[in-house]
Amino acid sequence: MTDIKVNSLWALLGFPIGLVSLLFYLYSRWRKEEVRDKVVLITGASSGLGEACAEVFYDSGCKLILTGRQVTKLMDLKDRLLKKKKPGCHNPAIISIDLENLPSIPGKVNQAIAAFGQVDILINNAGMSYRGEAIQTKIDVDMKLMNVNFFGHAEITKAIVPHMIQKNGGHIVTISSIQGRIAIPFRSAYAASKHALQAYFDSLRAELHQHNINVCVVSPHYINTNLSLNAITGDGSPYGKMDQTTANGLKPEFVAKQILDCVVHRTSELTIAPLFVRMAIGLRALAPWIYFRLMESRAEKERKNK
Repeated sequence: MTDIKVNSLWALLGFPIGLVSLLFYLYSRWRKEEVRDKVVLITGASSGLGEACAEVFYDSGCKLILTGRQVTKLMDLKDRLLKKKKPGCHNPAIISIDLENLPSIPGKVNQAIAAFGQVDILINNAGMSYRGEAIQTKIDVDMKLMNVNFFGHAEITKAIVPHMIQKNGGHIVTISSIQGRIAIPFRSAYAASKHALQAYFDSLRAELHQHNINVCVVSPHYINTNLSLNAITGDGSPYGKMDQTTANGLKPEFVAKQILDCVVHRTSELTIAPLFVRMAIGLRALAPWIYFRLMESRAEKERKNK
């Protein structure tokens, strides 16, 4: 009965809240910020969405700091960007960063800052995916996902934020996932790491507002990258498959342009997903018992398909 009363209250509040949201959206579209010559640090820039972000921000005249573990791929990306010979564009810097090696991150960030003297925009993009049943997953795998997807980005952010505070401004864009908003079966470690990102950067957004630092959490639906191919399973072995949902996913270039738009308009949160996914997020909040039943049905269906 209590849940019914609460849902009825939300229904009554829906219109005024929606109206305020619309007005704020119109205001945010009017407000714009120039990104040319801004210094942008991108984690996981060697492929996928990170690579697409490098292309989009480079074309906008930004100074890039490309980071990742695969330096050869980063060099290839740098060469490809320089071949564009765009007027007013800058020579990208490359820094090797392993998000699992947490103690090394502050020193790596200092190297990154030394490249251009500052970091104006941080894009926490690097990540790892996972497939498996929660109770059959080794704790080492859970910890690996949390280190790469959450703790590594928290450590990079902690190292960069003091420099942003000194110059009274900056942008932090963190790439989460729809699974940071709603959890689905056989993705427990991945969903947990993305939920941690969502909560951490929601808290950080409020704390950094006084310093003119904008924090945006981006939650995209499936993106057509190698994320599922590079995923790990419950025992730590490679998943090595291209899921159909990933193959049919959003184009990285499209998502990268949306991320640039978030920076330009100082957006606080962005969900890039079809209507039915947005409805699922709402369902989880307003009628969780229905959402739970749907996920139970999904889990049973996936078990049968295996």
